[in-house]
Amino acid sequence: MSLAEQIEKDVILAMKAKEELKVSTLRMLKSAVMNHLIQTKKDKAEDAEVLGIIAKQAKQRRESMDSFEKAGRKDLADKEKAELAILETYLPKQLTDDELRAAVQSAIKASGATGPADMGKLMKVLMPAIQGKADGKRVQEAVKSLLNGITL
Repeated sequence: MSLAEQIEKDVILAMKAKEELKVSTLRMLKSAVMNHLIQTKKDKAEDAEVLGIIAKQAKQRRESMDSFEKAGRKDLADKEKAELAILETYLPKQLTDDELRAAVQSAIKASGATGPADMGKLMKVLMPAIQGKADGKRVQEAVKSLLNGITL
């Protein structure tokens, strides 16, 4: 069963269980997947594409949560946090800092990166391996710190 099919099935189960927040969150996710299919002119989304969409939706929830907390809107921040928890159930387990550092180091070796100027080359090797397993900001910080640490 593909990830998109699993989400569809979970929407139906959530509707039967009368879990309103889960239904609305999964419907928003389904809508994002459908919009992606329309934009790419495809009939069916691959699991990797769906994971990317889920990661993007999760990132939006984190940013909204931060904004609402800064604005003193705890009620809205709590709703975003609950939606984020639902979305995270579909994402792969997030990498720890040590696992991320190890992945970046192996990508440095594989890409032959020698410094900060090779960041693009390194990211092409790294991103497919860790897609959805780490937030983009964390990846960027790890890559920068390790590339700046390389001494020729």
